[in-house]
Amino acid sequence: METETATRWLTDQEQCAWRTHLEVNKLLTYQLEKDLQPFGLTMNDYEILVNLSESEDHRMRMSDLAAATLQSKSRLSHQITRMENAHLVRRENCESDRRGLYAVLTEHGMETMRRVAPHHVASVRRHFIDLLSPESLTELDKALKPVAEHLRGLRGRL
Repeated sequence: METETATRWLTDQEQCAWRTHLEVNKLLTYQLEKDLQPFGLTMNDYEILVNLSESEDHRMRMSDLAAATLQSKSRLSHQITRMENAHLVRRENCESDRRGLYAVLTEHGMETMRRVAPHHVASVRRHFIDLLSPESLTELDKALKPVAEHLRGLRGRL
């Protein structure tokens, strides 16, 4: 029989920090998404374009791209189909593994990245970076690193 432990409820300070984090995350994601709309992109589109633009030969195995963007293979496949229809990416077969597929950034996709990235960075600055002091950014990074490391560790075990 398992030993039941008492629930460690959040203190007022902990609950305030948690709820502020949730609110900022939702509102910031909403605003960044809204700022990408004039370009016909979603945050998922942009994240995929970034991953592909930063990868060797502007290509990634679909399974690696799914892991990098925290999407199921099925969801990513639908997303890539939509992006193929917009001529941003294409799929290519993997020579070494007949079952494997690559997502490849097209020239139009790269041009889109070059056009959109400055606007996205300006949005990130306007709605996040420039609202915090350099010291606050350093402290925020320091505070969030253990959480990110913990969650990356759990992700590796999935």
